[in-house]
Amino acid sequence: MRNLILTLFIVGVTTSTFAQTKDSMKNFDPAFAHTVYFWFKDPDNTSDRALFEASLKKFLQHSQFAKTNFIGKPPVATRDVVDGSFTYSLIVTFESAEAQEGYQKEQAHLTFIEECKHLWEKVIVYDSFGIAE
Repeated sequence: MRNLILTLFIVGVTTSTFAQTKDSMKNFDPAFAHTVYFWFKDPDNTSDRALFEASLKKFLQHSQFAKTNFIGKPPVATRDVVDGSFTYSLIVTFESAEAQEGYQKEQAHLTFIEECKHLWEKVIVYDSFGIAE
């Protein structure tokens, strides 16, 4: 009985620790998505990666226009249709195309580009409007 109580306690603490709350959830905004892929000149350089991640996170924390964001690295590709050649990906959502235009011109974004543009050899951007439900 004692082990059962201890197990239930641990499960309860773990569940409450990792459960999403309304305050901690970010809702994806389907109005406008800005997807960016970065290819680094030296993708294995840990200092370059640290600089990029710190600068990108700082920029996104200070953006007045970005609603939600996702920073990713490619997984090990298991299917031929998966392109894992990039170094980082970024998906940012906006409430409108106009908000995305403001994001392009805001100082936080311009500072990020200035701090990191020397790291990449290629950047591809895909912008998309959401399809109305």
